[in-house]
Order: sequence, then structure tokens, then C-alpha cells
Amino acid sequence: MSLVSIHSRRLIVALVSAAFAAGCATGGTSAEKEANAKRARSHYDIGTDHIRNGQVEMGLREYLAAASLEPRNPEYQHAVGMAYARKQHYAEAEQHLRRALEIAPDYHDARLNLSTLLLGRDFFEEARVQAQRLYEDPTFPSPWRALSNRGWAEYRLGRVDEARETFALTRKFNASYCPALLNLGILESEQGRRPEAIQLFETVISLRPAPSAEVESEANFRLGEIYVSLGKRTRAVEYLTAAIVKAPSGPWGKKSEAALKLLR
Repeated sequence: MSLVSIHSRRLIVALVSAAFAAGCATGGTSAEKEANAKRARSHYDIGTDHIRNGQVEMGLREYLAAASLEPRNPEYQHAVGMAYARKQHYAEAEQHLRRALEIAPDYHDARLNLSTLLLGRDFFEEARVQAQRLYEDPTFPSPWRALSNRGWAEYRLGRVDEARETFALTRKFNASYCPALLNLGILESEQGRRPEAIQLFETVISLRPAPSAEVESEANFRLGEIYVSLGKRTRAVEYLTAAIVKAPSGPWGKKSEAALKLLR
């Protein structure tokens, strides 16, 4: 599970209560521990099925049950954190992701998702540090994902030149990684470099990023914004309409609807 597929720098997302922690099963005989491990895995598997079927609340309940039986299992702590993030309980999500990393410091998904979550909560410096630590880990198989987070954190910290360099490095590792292209496009647009931004957003659209349509919808919306500012109403309407078509119930589809009303 990863929050980066949608680039949760904007979406993002408590520690289990003392009573829960106190009730965790940590002792017992070998047979009891083995039985708890099997029960925990069963809860985890059921929770994962619920999440896949969009039943986040039921999935979270099962994940919490798994974590209560095996509190030192980083996979279960990570799953709880991600389920909390889906419910927009970001403080709880953060603390469970941190717990997973306390147990397993080399848990790549937990560190990447923590970095993304911190970006969404505007904790840019720590998000940058977490992303940099992941990038420096030679066993991490997707360094461009960590670099994309680092670049966005640098930009939001006002370090524009560093951010551009980081995004350039990201593209050397993976030239078609849409979150990085989108973020660099936003940077260039906000810095007044419209031709560069247009090219980047159009590249994102041409790549048809999967599995979420939100990235493509956002790219269309931002192109619409640029063309509105350039006074090119027809082109703006085309892109804003495309944003709605790609994700009509998503935030960028709704923003596009509002923008179109202003153009009428």
C-alpha cells in the first residue's frame, strides 16, 4: 500500500491508546504465541480484503485486531497507519507509521508513506529528511519516489533551485514518474515559467498515469488555469472539461466545475 500512487503531498494523512497498548498480547507459551500469530494473520488478511473492497472501517478494525495480537509486527502497524490515513485520521496514521519504523527501520514503504504524510501535514523539513534517508538507502528499489518527495519538500521550504535539481535527478532515474513531473510542473507554473509548466503537464496527461485518474485530472485543471491566465478561453475550457471527465467526483473535477462557471 502506498500513499505515493496519488501523491499524497496534499491529501495526506494516534498512536494506539495506552489502554490498547496495555492490552497487547506479548507473553504466553510458544503454543499461545503461535496461535496468536495465526489469529493475527487471519485478521490481517480479512482486513486487506475489506480494504480492497472499499470497506475501510471494517478493514481498520481487523488490522487493529491483528496489531493487538502481535504489536511488534511492523507490517500490521503499517497497515493500521495506512487505514487511518484513508479515514483522514492523520495523527493516528503518523504514529502507527512511526511505530512500524521503530520496529523495522528498513521498512521502505513505511518510511516513504511517512514522508508523504508529513508533506501533507506541512512538516516539510522532516518530510525531506525522511525522503533523503530513504534515497540514501542502497536497498531501496525506487529512489525516484523518495527524490520526488524530497524535491517537493525543498520547494515548499522555499529552496527552489535545490528542488529543480532534485526533480532533474528524479527524472534521470525515472523519466515517466508522473508525481515528480506534476510537482515540477506546479513549481514552474508558480515561478512564472508557463511554457515549461505546459510541457510538463501535457507529458503527465500523455502518460495516462494509473491507477488513479486524479493525477491526470489535476494536470488538466492546472493547464486550464494557465490558459485562463493567458486569456485563451477555448483552450482553458477544453482542459477544465477534461479534468471533470477524468475524475468528476474528485477535488480537481470539482475545482474545474467551479472554474468553468466563472468562464461562462
